[in-house]
Amino acid sequence: MEVFLIRVLQFILAISLLVLLHEGGHFFFSKLFGVRVEKFYIFFDWKFSLFKFKPKNSDTEYGIGWLPLGGYCKIAGMIDESFDTEQMKQPVQDYEFRAKPAWQRLLIMIGGVLVNFLLALFIYSQILFWWGDSYIPVKNMSLGMKFNQEAKSYGFKDGDILIGTDAHAFKDFSADLYREISEARRVDILRDGKPMSISLPGDLNLLNMIKADPSFVRPLLPARIDSVMADSPAQKAGMKAGDLILALNGAPVDSYNEFVDLLGRREDMLLTATTQADSLKARTVSIVFGNESRQDTATVVLTPELKLGFFAPSIAALYKPVTTEYGFFESIPAGIKYGWHVLASYVDDMKYVFSAEGAKSLGGFGAIGSLFPPTWDWYMFWKMTAFLSIILAFMNILPIPALDGGHVLFLLYEMITRRKPSEQFMIRAEYVGFGILILLMLVANLNDILRWLGYL
Repeated sequence: MEVFLIRVLQFILAISLLVLLHEGGHFFFSKLFGVRVEKFYIFFDWKFSLFKFKPKNSDTEYGIGWLPLGGYCKIAGMIDESFDTEQMKQPVQDYEFRAKPAWQRLLIMIGGVLVNFLLALFIYSQILFWWGDSYIPVKNMSLGMKFNQEAKSYGFKDGDILIGTDAHAFKDFSADLYREISEARRVDILRDGKPMSISLPGDLNLLNMIKADPSFVRPLLPARIDSVMADSPAQKAGMKAGDLILALNGAPVDSYNEFVDLLGRREDMLLTATTQADSLKARTVSIVFGNESRQDTATVVLTPELKLGFFAPSIAALYKPVTTEYGFFESIPAGIKYGWHVLASYVDDMKYVFSAEGAKSLGGFGAIGSLFPPTWDWYMFWKMTAFLSIILAFMNILPIPALDGGHVLFLLYEMITRRKPSEQFMIRAEYVGFGILILLMLVANLNDILRWLGYL
């Protein structure tokens, strides 16, 4: 419960900050051009609000809504998510959005996206300034990698150390590594200390590589027990720190990765169990473990979550990270470069959304919240906030009615053709766009529920 609350608090804080600044971008340009902002809200206040106030001699009501799905500026004389058609029937006033020239309306509409994008670049720059860029180089992972059957069909072998592709050297083990392998025609490796190259088609499906079980490639971890939990099945079986897992149900175990994969097969048995006896059978395993001086065999009943109750060495414990530090002025171009790379990668990955597997990968509030760390970590909080800011900027500039990008599209049409779309058309487009957004939100959050129930 504590982990859940910490993630929820981080998520709410990040979203609140991003929404506040996004709407602040619209607010700034509106005020700059003399456009009245009637309401400025964080979250939606459908039916009622949690808090609101209107300063004396101000035209703007400020508040916090109860529905945490974003926020909004109600700009006078604009067709938006408020669907205030009555105002549009009144004579045009000088202070209204519709009374301003197209180029001013365009800047008002891109103000939010601009602020989110610049905010992400600023946060990334400050992360590099305060924490530097700390990572474990892939080439330094001396135990190599563990590959699935698809990877092995191309010629990879467990224990291969990844060096780089025909484009450039690998940096760290991240989504970028998968992306680089998926686009590579050649991957350079070290095998038993000898340099070799693996030929690839250059168009592997990135989503399938990541979602495969087991995934295309993972850092190889030794099947060594780092520590044992008290009163766990592992402790009751006599396992001790330093022991190696040698076999599970007669199948040799060459790594912790292999051990996890073998346990995953028991999960399939557990899911299909219809009786308590079937469940007990799925949870009962034979394990061979030991060290240089002894070897033991034990029959163990795993926990209902199929856990033995021991910890394996982590990547951070096995390898020493490398840190590149940045001065204040150095961090600015480095942060801009990093942020631009994140945006380019995200845009490139969008093509997978339009596939069946991609649609299943959509995530709602639960999926986004789970990306935050289980403990309060300012480094990860700001990194996630910057990433969400990039996503918010990109998603909002998509040419979908009801989003900023939809309004920008119609404004560009007006500027090019010198013809303004009718108010009736704009209202209908707003309804269509709003419907699309609600549908996407329902699909994304339904996916979260189905994943939680084990159906995805």
